[in-house]
Amino acid sequence: MMFQARLRPARPRQGRHLAGAAVCVAALFTLTSCGGVQGGGGSGEDAEKYPTKTVEWTAPSDPGGSTDLISRAAAKALEDPLGQSVVVENKAGANGAVGGKEILGREPDGYSLVMLFQSLMSIGPHTVVDDDPIKMSDMDVISGLTVEDYVLVVPAQSDIETLDDLLAKKSVKYGTTGAGTGSELAQALLFGDAGVKAGGIPFDGGAPTVTALLGSQVDVGAVHVAEAAPHLTSEKLRPLAVFAKERIDFLPDVPTAVESGHDVVVDQRRWVAGPAGLPDNVVSELRAALKKAFKDPEYGKFLENNYIGRWEASPDAVVKQVETAKVRYGELIDKFGLDLKSEG
Repeated sequence: MMFQARLRPARPRQGRHLAGAAVCVAALFTLTSCGGVQGGGGSGEDAEKYPTKTVEWTAPSDPGGSTDLISRAAAKALEDPLGQSVVVENKAGANGAVGGKEILGREPDGYSLVMLFQSLMSIGPHTVVDDDPIKMSDMDVISGLTVEDYVLVVPAQSDIETLDDLLAKKSVKYGTTGAGTGSELAQALLFGDAGVKAGGIPFDGGAPTVTALLGSQVDVGAVHVAEAAPHLTSEKLRPLAVFAKERIDFLPDVPTAVESGHDVVVDQRRWVAGPAGLPDNVVSELRAALKKAFKDPEYGKFLENNYIGRWEASPDAVVKQVETAKVRYGELIDKFGLDLKSEG
């Protein structure tokens, strides 16, 4: 009998995932942070007067994915409390490393910010060969932003109806959203724990992975809930498990991997940072403005409609999360004897 997920509409929930359709984002946000520059863009390098000109917020990804969309939503909400335009720029490459390195190498004046994420800092060291990786000491964290879960899905026409069906296969071809991502790690750990022969095929982000799934180019794949949601609702994809600690609101009937006997919990957390050495008053201004931005109704609606949880953690909590996750993932990779290294 074909499994049909019971889907719940998105509703706000602090600190954990919601659910939603990424396609709603464009309608909710017209990305006006890229236009309509506020302020006069004056000489403004004097940190005591910060901010006196446009602030650049870099999304180290291609347009259209979660990093880009969350950046634009947050930047737009930040403009009024900061009193200046916040312009989003995309600098994709190497799972965020290209844009991250460029921004963190700039002058620490508060006019260059970047959204960074857990996969780059906690998974990347175990999966990507990089002689000059980004370190937490390279940045001043302003604030945590969001958390997203991964869901394991198969095409609706697949004969795989449950996680047990999948793990009973002699071999599995699984799609990932790229090297060094939570999508890759979660599935590699699952198949390693289950002792299933499996090979990963990396795609360039969530959207291409979903396309590959819909075309049955791979047997299974793990993507963010928001990326799968429209296709779960239309029953073109079938959920098998989520890699969250607890069942998620959007998919209340879908078990966690842990419930199914596999201790695999992988999520994606994001924060905003600037180059290390930001002046104290700049950091204070940015944190105060972000706190106000988080209360923006339109920003809240964006998160709710896209199944994205709030994670407005302190800088210390961000650093602790990154280090804890890095150690945890390393232990699991060693436990299952996995070799996920690739050239960065």
